[in-house]
Amino acid sequence: MAKKESKSFILRVDAETMNAIEAWAADEFRSTNGQLQWIITEALRKAKRLPKKKKGNNNEETEI
Repeated sequence: MAKKESKSFILRVDAETMNAIEAWAADEFRSTNGQLQWIITEALRKAKRLPKKKKGNNNEETEI
């Protein structure tokens, strides 16, 4: 699997929301950053906004 390029950015979140994200991350055994990435990816997937990517030789398009 190819390594994905990452981009960094600053996100300002109020303390109450951040506390909730940190607690959720701990419950899921993820880092806070990993939890935020998961939340964003899930939201994009549900909204059908993830880019489609061809996989293997079968020419089927699948969502990431």
